[in-house]
Amino acid sequence: MFRGSNQFELDIDAHSLIVDNFAGGGGASTGIEMAVGRPVDIAINHDPDAIAMHKTNHPLTKHYCESVWDVNPIEVCNGRPVGLAWFSPDCKHFSKAAGGKPLEKKIRGLAWVAMRWAALVKPRIIMLENVEEFVTWGPLIDGKACQKRKGKTFNSFVRQLRQHGYKVEWRELIASDYGCPTIRKRFFLCARNDGKAITFPAPTHGNPKKQPAKGKMLKPWKTAADIIDWSIPCKSIFNREKPLAEATLKRIAKGIQKFVIEASEPFIAPTNAKLIGGKNEDLCLSFIAKHFTGVTGSDLRQPLATVTTKDHNALVTSHMIKMRGTNIGFPTDEPVHTITAGGNHIGEVRAFLMKYYGQGTGQDIKQPLHTIRTGDCFGLVMVHGEAYQIIDIGMRMLEPHELFAAQSFPRDYIIDVDHTGKKYSKAKQVARCGNSVPPLLAAALVRANYCEQINIEKVA
Repeated sequence: MFRGSNQFELDIDAHSLIVDNFAGGGGASTGIEMAVGRPVDIAINHDPDAIAMHKTNHPLTKHYCESVWDVNPIEVCNGRPVGLAWFSPDCKHFSKAAGGKPLEKKIRGLAWVAMRWAALVKPRIIMLENVEEFVTWGPLIDGKACQKRKGKTFNSFVRQLRQHGYKVEWRELIASDYGCPTIRKRFFLCARNDGKAITFPAPTHGNPKKQPAKGKMLKPWKTAADIIDWSIPCKSIFNREKPLAEATLKRIAKGIQKFVIEASEPFIAPTNAKLIGGKNEDLCLSFIAKHFTGVTGSDLRQPLATVTTKDHNALVTSHMIKMRGTNIGFPTDEPVHTITAGGNHIGEVRAFLMKYYGQGTGQDIKQPLHTIRTGDCFGLVMVHGEAYQIIDIGMRMLEPHELFAAQSFPRDYIIDVDHTGKKYSKAKQVARCGNSVPPLLAAALVRANYCEQINIEKVA
């Protein structure tokens, strides 16, 4: 299994090696494979679960399930040149998300393994990915970063790469700029020793409402709506056997207020969504359902059907909820916010709407949604000039396959079972996704710097 248009044309043994250190579940490897059209040669990771997922999706890669420090670059390369060495060292101890937890020098120093490869096998290109705070890498004092010496270790790291003959540049890139349905921002360092210029790819996608004043028009960015599995119903937030936490209810209330009631254009669920059951509370994700004899409904892209005194036109709006700090979420027509190591912190909220007739039959849910007006005008939403009333609210956390899609993994990427047939728990699936490298972002960077050499190597 590889993902490249020229995959069958290449004699792998005749080409320089590609090595993925800290390979994880395979985000960087998949992106590299997309760019070069052949599998990564060597993947290294100490986590058996990560290697299992990587081996399932990259069976032609040589896998080493051990610490990156225990792998001898000279031995594993066996005399072959290294064209590209990718490094994604643990980022927890650089990220602002680490909070006040004590830091470990051993983990913060994992990036130094790149220097070992530079010294011993001299890869033509080295790429290193991490959080944007990586540039503040410096000494520790009693488990905390020394504020006076911020960036000192990073500067030393760059200086030593240059002493080994590498040109070094770095930049922050945003995944949504390259077709990924996530706004993940990451630091990328690129080093090369072949005398050629380092190139960072120009954005290909952007906010459709904010196109650049000059230059090439960008494609519309991929959004949360693109990765949501609309066939999965949202369970009502009311009358649950295990009530939702108060903090969660407050987030939902604020999100409903901002993204549905006060939104000038609330997001309406797409027409390709699945209609579940036919009952109002199950209602009506794919079209405006008309619960009226002999009428099946109408497409959301068409004008609203004739309204009669017996019509019960219903539809659903959606927005995203983020279980982090004071964040209340974001609209469904924007890219997904950054998926962190835990992974299980992004969900979807659906507001189920019925045609509003001002008859005072609105459902009173003022306890969990105390910020919203109650009574006859409770949850009144205007959609294309028509008044609707919220009759129920559903919420669910995103499933692993949706999270992987948000990171731009291919649809056929296997995440629920390993190469031996062993099934992964949901927690392990999410763990492989959290903090993974978005494949499309890796592919853009590799295409810009590595792929120009492929045809030269083929001819040679």
